[in-house]
Amino acid sequence: MLNTFQQARHPMLPSATHDEASRQEFSKSLKQFVQQGLLPGLQPVFTHRATQAFERAHGHAPKDRRDIRKAMEPDPYFQHYAALNRISQEMMWNSVIDSVERQLPDLIDNARKFSAQSKAELRLDADFVPPRYVTALDIHCMPGGYASEVTADDVSVAALYDRGAYLYGMGFAGPLNDDMGRSVCNYVKRNLPGFKPRRILDMGCTVGHSTLPYKTLFPDAEVWGIDVGGPVIRYAHARAAALGVDVNFAQMNAEKTDFEDGHFDLIVSHILLHETSGKAMPRIVRECHRLLSPGGYVIHADLPPFDLMSPFTQFILDNETWYNNEPFWGAMRELDQIQLAVDAGFPRDSVKFATAPMAILESAAEGAAGYTGDSTSAVAEREFTAGEFAPGGGWEVLVARKAVLA
Repeated sequence: MLNTFQQARHPMLPSATHDEASRQEFSKSLKQFVQQGLLPGLQPVFTHRATQAFERAHGHAPKDRRDIRKAMEPDPYFQHYAALNRISQEMMWNSVIDSVERQLPDLIDNARKFSAQSKAELRLDADFVPPRYVTALDIHCMPGGYASEVTADDVSVAALYDRGAYLYGMGFAGPLNDDMGRSVCNYVKRNLPGFKPRRILDMGCTVGHSTLPYKTLFPDAEVWGIDVGGPVIRYAHARAAALGVDVNFAQMNAEKTDFEDGHFDLIVSHILLHETSGKAMPRIVRECHRLLSPGGYVIHADLPPFDLMSPFTQFILDNETWYNNEPFWGAMRELDQIQLAVDAGFPRDSVKFATAPMAILESAAEGAAGYTGDSTSAVAEREFTAGEFAPGGGWEVLVARKAVLA
């Protein structure tokens, strides 16, 4: 069954004409067809056809995800799947660009207006230079990436991301694209009873989708979102204000921020680490340790390391590395992330991987708690699977706690 719920409207979201909306819905449906119609066929193709061809050529069965890719790449079914998946990705962004460009002056004016109404702080740095791993390519094929600016006070790539991310996920992240933040918040409530952070930092927040739920869970906390992209920070601040939430946003690099030592009690990120680099990721983990107060927690939500998956699942997920401009996607999952945290100063017995169940799935099961009835009923009507986004219906989180002072 097709996904029937829609993205929640808010004043910063670009609106679409009839034709623009039709193209966007088509791109979402095409992506859904690729994930639900074509992706499941890869396993039998591998088992009954590609494996035998690989054995004849190499004298042994495929051993790991790299062997599986060698076996699958010559197969016409995989070629069809990979090509259509890439086409649907590019079509998705292109379907939104017209709406953004047509309304860009109004979007910029709205951003100025709502930011001026906010009680929260907005920090931008005209001399800031985003890291090359963000600017060297259009991550996940989004034109312009996170940091490109085409005019003064630009928010174009942010508006593109806000709408495009919903289409990319086919609605799996909920009407406000905030399921990952909601899921981590639920994890905190259930697993850290009595924990009430005074200051919270969301690293790599983009437009603040996952940042705002922390202000809802901890209304008295000082909440910050940081990102390297000026346009996404401007948009995030205005979007939060338009939604009636006062959250601080700043243009900063998570590798080295301007905050004081021990300033935060909780640091989170959502799909950040795989969009960095092999040099940046250890620096980010060390910066988390520096910024945390004694006894504070860091929770990085992403997809799990490869050693927690079967080789075939690794191969499926690694398609993002090969075909979606995510060069660090696969390499990040091969790193010993627990050791990275230990090397950064976290006690080994405080570091672990855990699963934060997707909030939208739980809401559907519990009667729409926290989401609209239309959203969760649509989830309940079909067997909602996030596919390659969140295998098993949950987000993998790396959790670490800074040592408490004696």
